[in-house]
Amino acid sequence: MPDIAFASAKRLADLIAKKKVGCVELLDHYVARVEKYNPTINAIIATDIPAARKQAKAADKAIARGESRGPLHGVPMTVKEAFDVKGLPTTWGVPGQRGSMPTTNALAVDRLTNAGAVIFGKTNVPAWLADGQSYNEIYGVTKNPWDTSRTPGGSSGGSAAALASGMTGLELGSDIASSIRNPSHHCGTFGHKPSYGICPPRGHTLNGRLAADDINSIGPMARSAADLDIALAVIAGPDEIDAGAFALALPAPRKKRLKDFRIGIMFDDPAAVVEPQVQEVMHALAAFLSKAGVKIDNKARPVPMEDAKRVFAQLLRGATSHRQTDKEFAENLAKARKLAGDDDSPAARVLRAQVQHHRDWLAAHEERVRMRWAWHEYFKTYDLLLAPSFPVAAHPHLLNAPPAKRVYTVGGKTYSMLDQLIWAGYAGVAYQPASAAPAGLTGEGLPVGVQIIGPYGADRTCIRFARLLEKEYRAFVPPPGYE
Repeated sequence: MPDIAFASAKRLADLIAKKKVGCVELLDHYVARVEKYNPTINAIIATDIPAARKQAKAADKAIARGESRGPLHGVPMTVKEAFDVKGLPTTWGVPGQRGSMPTTNALAVDRLTNAGAVIFGKTNVPAWLADGQSYNEIYGVTKNPWDTSRTPGGSSGGSAAALASGMTGLELGSDIASSIRNPSHHCGTFGHKPSYGICPPRGHTLNGRLAADDINSIGPMARSAADLDIALAVIAGPDEIDAGAFALALPAPRKKRLKDFRIGIMFDDPAAVVEPQVQEVMHALAAFLSKAGVKIDNKARPVPMEDAKRVFAQLLRGATSHRQTDKEFAENLAKARKLAGDDDSPAARVLRAQVQHHRDWLAAHEERVRMRWAWHEYFKTYDLLLAPSFPVAAHPHLLNAPPAKRVYTVGGKTYSMLDQLIWAGYAGVAYQPASAAPAGLTGEGLPVGVQIIGPYGADRTCIRFARLLEKEYRAFVPPPGYE
């Protein structure tokens, strides 16, 4: 099985259905790769191989009887540590949660299992899922298989690193501020942040919390765009509490061929400056699309990036403010009150948003709804908007400074790393779906991804475009040394 580790989940399921590979055999193949490569990468931080092997044996018996549990029958996969999996810890990388062991599965985990997937482990995250890297005091640092001196991104960094190094067949991530798109970009894999609300996140929490966070979406990560479509169909649809009122019916892709699409495209923006080597990859992609007959507009924008940046920062920090203890909230409130009135730095924006009044949140939400209408109007003319997934390629590990104090440099000027999040927040704050797909490599041989943003509910259009790019432009390529 020389190439099977990097096969798509769809191909793996087909091979199993045709009895060309057994479920236990395939699981053991991935386990062997975990034993070989994970000590260096540290992407998979918890496993339950006996339970997975039991599932795989049952899946083999079902195949022998001519039965199938679903489109992922027998496919070995891992999930982000933040999802509850019975028998495996859920800590979110928070030291105080060490040893926390859920007694039930997250809803999405159950749906994947019911579709036939064999979940054998969990992948690393940053503490509180709150970093563009993936390290914490419990599990340590996850490294990028393209260059182990660099980050695989975050917060689903372990997910992308496991996929890129061929240690799992499929992954389940989550994304509130680039946590699927950032790692996919850094590791050269595919990912999809669904339209907000279509994939219920129950079980993607700590301490039994049931309320879903604003902006946050759970979604699939893979080595093939086709897998995104399959996995999204499995995990999407209302939770039990809503299922009596409505059912989800995502529309078919707007277009079938590249030349039928009309798209907008962004290369850079003063609100979040993009480094030249990432822009070069985006320009090369635009040149290919133009030659392929795609109608491209590089100037039209649904909303100003700076406006989205401001609203996103406020709503994002509002969405995660519940993570503060009473003591932390009181301390942050006192600090916010001491800020100068004209202090509009990224750190000041974060601090104010963490302790904002509900009246302030409502005002920002009103702006968000107006932006959603602007996006709606934009997509009456354009099918998609392409943009960088992230403004820089994978950077060296930065473990000694909090995100608010980190900077990146472009053209000799330094910018706050918090600004980088707006490339994900641009779509996320307005609830739009966005796929991430490989777009090329930098001169240093590091992956660069493209973000494919679509109208609300047009998830399959985003994924369709990613599939066309995969077929006609660039597919997943394994990092050197893991083939």
